[in-house]
Parts: sequence; structure tokens; C-alpha cells
Amino acid sequence: MPPKTTRIRLQPANNSRLPFWGQIGFGLLWIAYTIALIVTDSGLNDMHFLHYVFLVFSLVYVGYVLVHNAPIFGTQSYLEFTPAYIVHKAGLFRAKQAFPAESIKSLDLAPQQLRLQLQDGGTHMLSLREVRGVKRKRFMRDQVRNFATQHNIPLRDVQPAA
Repeated sequence: MPPKTTRIRLQPANNSRLPFWGQIGFGLLWIAYTIALIVTDSGLNDMHFLHYVFLVFSLVYVGYVLVHNAPIFGTQSYLEFTPAYIVHKAGLFRAKQAFPAESIKSLDLAPQQLRLQLQDGGTHMLSLREVRGVKRKRFMRDQVRNFATQHNIPLRDVQPAA
């Protein structure tokens, strides 16, 4: 990574209906149940191959939950400030969104949101709830301010009353 690049790790908002350990528990329960069915299968019916299909699906599910919730393959969600771009990556299976400085009309920095007004009239909002920690939030706000001053982009910074 070039030295002029700053990457801020994002932690996805915990908005799932079932917590991480609940998802892992269900996956492990499915795996244990399927293995028990395979071991105790008497071979009376010819549908026993479905146990193996369900076992594969259970393993894929547990792998999917681990990939989305644990940093197995490195940082998957981040906000990156390069000399010419702001890059947002929302997760492992999601594409990067690069915003060149020349295409940004203005920046609005609210307490829980960074809003990018684009030259083509579009708006892109980044949730700052995914930035965890006081130091990391302060560092991210400083990076936004530096990026705006470096490229002469109007910045509207709304800080909460202290």
C-alpha cells in the first residue's frame, strides 16, 4: 500500500436478527444433526445422499457466517483515503466504490454520516456508525478534513454540541 494512503477499518453495523454466536450455533447444530443421521443411517431408503447434500450446505453456511463476521481474509470493510480518491469497500463480496476528488462537489460530515455530493448530481452516503472507537473516529474526521482542504472541496462539518 502506498505510504500516502490511509485505510480506516469499518465494522459492519450489528443489525442482523440473529447474533454471530447464534448463527454459528445453528450451523454447528445442523452439522451435528446431519453427521448423526449419516452415522445412524440403516440404509433402508435410497435418499441417504440428501444427508451429504445437507452436510455440504451446512458447512457452506458456517463458512459464509465466518467470512462475513471474522477477519479471516484480512480487512473486508474499509474507508480509504488516497491522494486522489476516497474508496469505500463494504464487505468481502461487494465491489469497491471509488470517488475521484474531481467528481466530488461537496462533503457533508455529520455525526453519524459522511455525505458525498457528486458533480453529476448524485449523492452517496457512508454510515459512520461502522467506525468504532473514539480515536478511529477522530482520525477519520481529520482525514476527511485534510482531503477536503487538499482538493478545495467545500466541507460542511456538523459537530454535536459538547
